[in-house]
Amino acid sequence: MIHARPVRRRAAAAVVTVLAVTAGASAVAAPATAVPANGSTTGVAAASTAAVAAFPARSTIFGVTATGFLTSTEVPSMDEAGTTHIRQWVRADGGPATDLNYMAKIASTGSGDIVAFAASSRAWLKDLATDKDLRSVTVGGDTAYAGAAGKALFTTTLNVEGNRLLHMHTTTSGAARMTTGLPGDATNVVVTAGTAEHALLTYSTGAGETAKRHVALLDLAANAVTEAYALPATAAKGDIAVSATHLAWVEYDADDRVTVVAVDRATKAPQRFAVGTAWRNDVEVGLAGGWVTYGTRSGLTDIEPDALHALTARSLADGTTTRRLLDHTLTSAVAPDGAQVVRGGTVGGGEGLYRIAPGPEGAAPVAELVASSGESTGLGLLASKVPAVVDLDADGGRVPLEWTLSRYNATATVTLRHVRTGRTSVAGFMQPENAVVRYDWLGDLNSGGAPAESAYNGDYTWEISAKPLNGIGPELKRSGTFTVTRKAAGHDYNDNGSPDLLLRDSAGTLVRADSYYNPWINENGQLSAAEQKTVGSGWNMHNRIEAAGNLAGDAHGDLVARDTTGVLWLYQGKGDGTFATRVRVGGGWQTYRHLAGGSDLTGDGRPDLVATDTTGALWLYRATGSVSDPFAARKKIGLSGWQQFNSIEATGNIAGTVAGDLVARDTAGVLWLYQGRGDGTFAARVRIGSGWNTYQHLVGIGDADRDGRPDLFAYGPDGTYLYKGTGSATRPFGTKEATSLPDAILKHTAVV
Repeated sequence: MIHARPVRRRAAAAVVTVLAVTAGASAVAAPATAVPANGSTTGVAAASTAAVAAFPARSTIFGVTATGFLTSTEVPSMDEAGTTHIRQWVRADGGPATDLNYMAKIASTGSGDIVAFAASSRAWLKDLATDKDLRSVTVGGDTAYAGAAGKALFTTTLNVEGNRLLHMHTTTSGAARMTTGLPGDATNVVVTAGTAEHALLTYSTGAGETAKRHVALLDLAANAVTEAYALPATAAKGDIAVSATHLAWVEYDADDRVTVVAVDRATKAPQRFAVGTAWRNDVEVGLAGGWVTYGTRSGLTDIEPDALHALTARSLADGTTTRRLLDHTLTSAVAPDGAQVVRGGTVGGGEGLYRIAPGPEGAAPVAELVASSGESTGLGLLASKVPAVVDLDADGGRVPLEWTLSRYNATATVTLRHVRTGRTSVAGFMQPENAVVRYDWLGDLNSGGAPAESAYNGDYTWEISAKPLNGIGPELKRSGTFTVTRKAAGHDYNDNGSPDLLLRDSAGTLVRADSYYNPWINENGQLSAAEQKTVGSGWNMHNRIEAAGNLAGDAHGDLVARDTTGVLWLYQGKGDGTFATRVRVGGGWQTYRHLAGGSDLTGDGRPDLVATDTTGALWLYRATGSVSDPFAARKKIGLSGWQQFNSIEATGNIAGTVAGDLVARDTAGVLWLYQGRGDGTFAARVRIGSGWNTYQHLVGIGDADRDGRPDLFAYGPDGTYLYKGTGSATRPFGTKEATSLPDAILKHTAVV
């Protein structure tokens, strides 16, 4: 059982995260080689994991036999509402594991491969290596099972005075023998394996305030209690260990301060070591030669560093010298030869079973890796789910990214970095649920204190760094790559999918103002300001600038601009917020009052340009995809009447069909929808609404809120607003929403 401090540890945490390791067994001992230095663990020796057998992942031990281990593995219960434990005898030679009776109490006896079982009506000894039952006794009524050690079962019975008598049932004799040397008023008698010659007993005497707990040694050959020690109340729930020379136990005071006590069995002289604080019954104690070992069972899942996480050996010769054996301990048991076997791990050696071998001539013990579970003691990255290509047009731009750590008690930081610009998106996580770091990336970048912005298309790297909260192991760093893609957007000049506005002031300076639809502002998000950069000066040579969409056949938005002599120029977007050297389209464009570009009116997938002349006719310039000759010969598609409009905007497909559309505002402030049919003509116009003359200008900005439908941007003396596209021909725009784009927009003479 792994105990947790309620304040410091999260409840119901898995002891170890499952890895893809098949159940197997270990050799009891293996040739030892040095573990690579990790800066934290000393006194460790281990065979390489290739030289030791496999041990079941997510398993602990509760006993050791001569040729195997008693293991407990946590698995989901059949109803998936919780967990259960499967107990097995795992063979040291790698043979098939043996399932153990799930209803019985089970314990190793310290003799060969003999294991004791106890159920409601009987207790029995079985040799697991031969699968033979060696002795069985009936329990129940006045006869209670007390435990097992060596080749014997022990029961207690009530005598006429109401006291418990202890009886030994061996494999060599049919008759039970009463144990001598046990106090007549002993109660709560428990017998466990101790040394090769002695069983370890615990029992109580007295009642109420005079009750005392005792630990004793029972000579198995004589069936007699030969040593007894009174335990203080602070040791009521502490762990106990015994060796041929010493007895050790753990005490906890009212403030959870831990004292390890080691008693020399020959002199009865105790040594007491204050070792720190821990939750009650959380410290495992053992003995190895002239050293006592101790460490908490829950260090791997703790959420704070603690010196007691490590399995530490302390010299009983001088009482002060210590050696760090393992970085953490889960459970431990004693082998028939008296060696402590620990289920734990080191950062260098990983998770598995470690045999604590006494050092030569009183030297510090060494932890030898004898079976590996294949799990990482330090934080490990078990899996990552990052698509090679991320389409930010899909699912509203929300991209679930996942990284599975080897345990949850960590802080993690995920950094997504755009290779070309170096801009990043950074997210932090504390104790991720089920050890899964899930980042639902919204396709944004948020680094460097700059305003949040939409993520650029192109190559990215991802990096996850995670630090263990318990201090066990170094910081984990892993990285990978992916590519972001989305369809070209006509109002996107820096290749991040988010519409840009181009602002020209009275001095002729052109500024690109990027936008970002921030989902965290207001209930449904808000169109917000992002990066602003100067494109260049001298743009007052043009009396008309128009966003034209992707005219030149690449993946970026382009501009057309008409100079004061009537020449139209193409400025091809580079995708980095700048434009290539302008290309002359042609002269005579001064005849047009309005230009509107960006809607595919002919159904060929390219944005077209429309123009109204001074007579009120509407002309179509079909895009060709050529830089040198971007438009086909003009075609009149509206004979007259277009002079009534003071604003015409190509909006893209706002009406829900396959073709692009136009909106036009008349001099009375009424806005009209001209729904494109895809052949260069329009359906009968639909009145959108009145009052639109309050705005200085309207801009068919594209898909500002990333819902897959183009929107309309409006600005005037009282602020800036976004009208989201609905996809409906009868009601193409939703209710206006205020944006947080800067009021500086209103001070510019042109905004497109």
